[in-house]
Amino acid sequence: MMQNKHRFRPDPKAKLMDQVKEVLRYHFYAYHTEVTYCQWIIRYIHYYGGKIHPREMGRQQVEVFLSNLVSKRNVASSTQRQALNALVFL
Repeated sequence: MMQNKHRFRPDPKAKLMDQVKEVLRYHFYAYHTEVTYCQWIIRYIHYYGGKIHPREMGRQQVEVFLSNLVSKRNVASSTQRQALNALVFL
């Protein structure tokens, strides 16, 4: 028999970043990871002017953002990977 696993859902009335923090804390992510992921998510949102909700963005927007990190900001591949991990979490 297949067990029905409880899946945590953050408060839908909370702001996006508060929801992100709720989920990170529920899954016991390190505080430093929480701060870092939140910073990358905010940078991603600001990159697109803060006018489009991340749920309305997809793979193409993520690829453009990550490419920009490399081409314009000269970030290391590990930094790009960290940004990707934060956006995948989102």
